[in-house]
Amino acid sequence: MLAEARDIQHRPENPLSRERERDGVRVPRARALRQNSTDAEHMLWQKLRSRQIDGVKFRRQHPVGSYFVDFACVPKRLAIELDGGQHAHGSAIVYDEHRTLFLKSAGWQVLRFWNHEVIGNLEGVLEVILHALREPTSPSPQPSPASGRGSNSALIDAR
Repeated sequence: MLAEARDIQHRPENPLSRERERDGVRVPRARALRQNSTDAEHMLWQKLRSRQIDGVKFRRQHPVGSYFVDFACVPKRLAIELDGGQHAHGSAIVYDEHRTLFLKSAGWQVLRFWNHEVIGNLEGVLEVILHALREPTSPSPQPSPASGRGSNSALIDAR
């Protein structure tokens, strides 16, 4: 028994477990978001789960900073957001822009699709995702431009 306890103490910590312990709100919130997914989110998840797309793993409702992205491929730093009609009006547009800027500043590439695009053209959406996965990624969130001038990197917006 004492040897088992000693072995447990020397196991490396799981960084995800530390995050869950540190911020007890994140796990229940992510779980609630997963349980209340839209039809479009459910359809897309059925194609992204279990490494079906180019062998990469996706997570649903993955926390990045204070936000939860609908789908995330962490190793590729690819975030996929699905938007319903409520995202096309007023303060939701500004909120989504701030969220996208935050994600990009943290080194994430963001793909946005309307729910009706996923429902009506799932194969086309998957092609855009596959293309983004196969693009080379930059080594840092904001690489220094060679010429000393700022870059105009564009957000991929599939809408």
